[in-house]
Amino acid sequence: MQYKRILLKLSGEALMGERQYGIDPKRLAEYAEEIKEVIDKGIEVAIVIGGGNIFRGLAGASNGMDRVQGDHMGMLATVINGLALQSALEECGVQTRLQSAIQINEVAEPFIRRRAMRHLEKGRVVIFGGGTGNPYFTTDSAAVLRAIEIEADVILKGTRVDGIYTSDPEKDKNATKFDTITFKDVLTKGLKVMDTTAFTLSQENELPIVVFDMNKKGNLLKLVSGENIGTVVDN
Repeated sequence: MQYKRILLKLSGEALMGERQYGIDPKRLAEYAEEIKEVIDKGIEVAIVIGGGNIFRGLAGASNGMDRVQGDHMGMLATVINGLALQSALEECGVQTRLQSAIQINEVAEPFIRRRAMRHLEKGRVVIFGGGTGNPYFTTDSAAVLRAIEIEADVILKGTRVDGIYTSDPEKDKNATKFDTITFKDVLTKGLKVMDTTAFTLSQENELPIVVFDMNKKGNLLKLVSGENIGTVVDN
C-alpha cells in the first residue's frame, strides 16, 4: 500500500447522486463499500465531508442572510452528512466514530486530536464534522487542518472529475489532464483545486493532495495501492 493513513475529502454534492439535493442512499452505500475495501487492506481512514447538498453559508449570505449564521448552518449540514455516512459504513460492518468541531454531544464526540488518532490506530474510520468550527472557513480548510493534525500521509480529494485539467473538461473538450503538478504551478496557472487558504496550508506543510474520480468503482483502492489514478499535487 502506498499510504498508511489517508484523509478522504468528499463534497456534500457528491452524496446527492442523481438527486437535485439531499442524500442518495445508493450513492452513500457505494461510497461505504469503497471505503471498506481500503479499511480491509489495513489503511487508516479519516474523512471530511462538505455540506453543500443541504446548505451553503456563502449562498445564504448572497441572498441576504448573515454570513456567520449561514456558515453555522453549513457546519450543521456537514454533521448530518457525517451521520449518514457513519450509518452506511456501520451497515458494512466498519467501526466508525463521528467527531464534531462544534459540540453536539448527543450525536458526535468532540474533536480531540489524540482520541481521533487512537481511533485510527484501532482501525476505526473517523469522520470529522462541523468544519473547523469557525465561520469563513471551508470544509477544504477543515480537511487540510485535520489531515495535518492527525499526521495523514495524503489528502485524497474525491470529485466527479478524474484529475486536474488545464481547464474545465466539462466545458472544454481540448482540456488536457496533469498526472502530477507542483503547488507552485497550480497557483501560477490559476487552477482550481481547493480554496486558497486550504491550498496554501497544504503547501506550507508539504502535504500532498490527490484529486481523483471517487464515482468510478475501485478507484480509491487502486489509488492507495499505488496505481496512477487522478492528479498528484506535491512540492
